Amino acid sequence: MAWSSILDQERVVGTLRRALAQERVAHAYLLHGPDGVGKRAVAHEMARALQCPEQTDEACDACEVCRKTRRMVHPDVHVHLPHPWSQESDRDEEDMGKRIRRLGENPYAAVDYVRRPSLSDPSETSNQQVYYRIDQVRQDLIQPMSLARGEGQYKVNILIDAEKMREEAANAFLKLLEEPPPQTVFFLTTNRPEQLLPTILSRCQRLRFDPLLPETIEQALLDREDIDPDAASMLARMADGSYSEALELAENENLMTSRELVLEYFRAAYTQKVEALDRCIQELQKQGRERVKTVLRLMLRWIRDLLLYRTMEDEAPLVNVDQQQQVARFCENLPDADLEGMVGLVEEAMELTERNVRVPLLLTALAHGLARAMRGHEVEALYVPLSEAELQAAA
Repeated sequence: MAWSSILDQERVVGTLRRALAQERVAHAYLLHGPDGVGKRAVAHEMARALQCPEQTDEACDACEVCRKTRRMVHPDVHVHLPHPWSQESDRDEEDMGKRIRRLGENPYAAVDYVRRPSLSDPSETSNQQVYYRIDQVRQDLIQPMSLARGEGQYKVNILIDAEKMREEAANAFLKLLEEPPPQTVFFLTTNRPEQLLPTILSRCQRLRFDPLLPETIEQALLDREDIDPDAASMLARMADGSYSEALELAENENLMTSRELVLEYFRAAYTQKVEALDRCIQELQKQGRERVKTVLRLMLRWIRDLLLYRTMEDEAPLVNVDQQQQVARFCENLPDADLEGMVGLVEEAMELTERNVRVPLLLTALAHGLARAMRGHEVEALYVPLSEAELQAAA
């Protein structure tokens, strides 16, 4: 059964299956929710069901049309990705084709240019911004929609990370949404719907996706990836409800090293030993901005374990099950640590990494803030914007 490949999300799947059965499919859907929870997988399965000649509430998975949509080679099913552009280079069509085929093989796999700059090297990182340009929207969306359908029942467009449309691209796409060609369906996926134009939001049927249960992720890793049970259990808890994140973590050979680096950074932050702290910061900086974000997420998971252990002790369902001894020692030695404050500091650091801040300075400020929180002192914000009077004085 085609829909059985979707992990959880019964509410969303039920809504779409009813729309198919009643022949009341909307012309545009906004699939929004956290990364890696099945938005692309649902859009893919819906595209297959729409094109399947059986015309039921799911793809038959047996006909030639279903096989084409499975391989992402159906002429009336189009997948779009925001792209890193520069004046020196245009889009690499061969690489784009590989990403779309990878999506057909596993719609939970990371294929975007932010999380996976290189398909061949999962450890590669990039600080490039990605977006939909106006010429990309015209070439890939507007122009093909003016042509007759090829062999499909519908023309289906899946826009991944739709919030990455620049203003002029979004306005051009809006005109297409306002007057869509017949038998055309758009699926927009995003984890930040608030960044889309309100006029685009108003023209889409919104479907919210929830984080996946750790048990669901663990079972999927066992069944689909044949991962060792102990590793599957740990990865499922580390994935924060995202199966895509679990797959990335499973493929990441640097994961264990990064987890050890988290502990070293916490120790250096507490002791405020300059040499140890500088060594941690230099190691983090070498890994690039995206890898720093990954390490910050690992920090959050470790602090979550501290919160759980403080409440439940040995019964706590830790993410870092192999580091229970270190977690217990932290809670015993630092009973007054402000763990909620530590969470706030790391979350603020994650937000600041999205801006144009100097990573070494940010990590130094974070270490000092964590040191205060570990000692139970009042936590202060890492970044305080200058007041208007201070800005004028500086000028």
